[in-house]
Order: sequence, then structure tokens, then C-alpha cells
Amino acid sequence: MADQAEPQWFKSSYSGAPNSECVECATAGQSVLARDSKQPGGPRVAFSPAAWSTFAEALRARILG
Repeated sequence: MADQAEPQWFKSSYSGAPNSECVECATAGQSVLARDSKQPGGPRVAFSPAAWSTFAEALRARILG
């Protein structure tokens, strides 16, 4: 089996303060990945594109968070 390349992770442009709480995101195949920026080697959560979109919309609407 071929090794999978490490995804290209990115953070929101709103991120930047030292020690701030931030989520990094990446795409991998048909999934959107999320991880804690302070623990890049830690667990990752995989979302379907539809689930990620619903999650992001809920955050923008302040339903979550």
C-alpha cells in the first residue's frame, strides 16, 4: 500500500494570537479534516463535505460555540 501524503493544513485568517484556541483544517480525498492547532500530532476528526458545511454554517449563525 502506498503512503498517504500529509494533508496541507490551514487556519482561519482570524487566527493568530499566541496561545489562542484554533482549529486547523485540511482536505483528504472526500473528507474535510479538523485538528487542534496546539496538538498537530493529536487526534483528527473527519467530516463529509456536507457535514462540514452544516457545522460551519451553525458556527457562523452562532448556533454552536
